Amino acid sequence: MNTYTTRPKDIKHDWFIVDAQGQTLGRLATKIATVLKGKHKTIYTPSLDTGDFVVVVNADKLAVTGRKLDDKKYYRHTGYPGGLKEVTLRDQLARHPERVLLAAVKGMLPHNRLGRKMFKKLKVYAGAEHPHAAHKPKQLEL
Repeated sequence: MNTYTTRPKDIKHDWFIVDAQGQTLGRLATKIATVLKGKHKTIYTPSLDTGDFVVVVNADKLAVTGRKLDDKKYYRHTGYPGGLKEVTLRDQLARHPERVLLAAVKGMLPHNRLGRKMFKKLKVYAGAEHPHAAHKPKQLEL
């Protein structure tokens, strides 16, 4: 009996679409990260990018539980002295709703070259329209 080893030529990347309307932020992010990594496939290999592309629509209609809308903060630095900026989840959802989901998923992926490659396969849109219809994405069951 031989051990099967996945090779890059054996990997086929599919396209999935997810409707984020009414979905809880963290639970949705874990499902998306699992698909981006490829852990839902039988050919999963930790050192290879076996994951699929994920298109998320209606990111502006995400749901969060508890008091996270006012308690959760996102930080960035401008690069200048005293340039630390913070914004609450409520403000971030109002201005840039796609960045909320992107930040949640990015934190769940590996923090190396492979993780950056996986992260590029995630496409998030605030509304219901997306330009990836030509790929014929399948509905992802959550």
